[in-house]
Amino acid sequence: MPRVQVTRTHVELAERAAFPPAPRPDDRARVERVTGCPVSFFRYLYAEVGRGYFWLERIHWSDEQVWARLADPAVSLSLLSVAGAPAGYFELARHDDARTVELVYFGLLPHGVGKGQGGALLTAAVDQAWAMGAGRVYVNTCSLDHPNALENYRRRGFSVFETRDR
Repeated sequence: MPRVQVTRTHVELAERAAFPPAPRPDDRARVERVTGCPVSFFRYLYAEVGRGYFWLERIHWSDEQVWARLADPAVSLSLLSVAGAPAGYFELARHDDARTVELVYFGLLPHGVGKGQGGALLTAAVDQAWAMGAGRVYVNTCSLDHPNALENYRRRGFSVFETRDR
């Protein structure tokens, strides 16, 4: 299999004042933190959101690895649903310094793409990160992600702090 060059871009939001929230495009949309998430549901979200973007890292995790991650008190998982149907999710992780929160995974299910939900979901993720005590929120995106991913982060006030080709 030929190697593909991938550009990884690291972006951060260091000031809440720099964050312009996105409007919620559908009043049936809800974002809720998932507690006690079943491993099978986590696997579904990860696989379906990441299917077109080469999310492979966690595909082979054991149930124990998934459960340990979800049980970590520094980690939170939140679900976007529209009219009761799952439409996307994000995972946040508070780092040891307690002031840095990483947006570890973020994405929409295929049927949620192109409907303006990405900005609203990112708004919810950043709001939750600040509620966790963040002084800085960061996320990594890459050239394999949705073509609008980096622009979504930039529209929400994130700035690039590192770019790497691999």
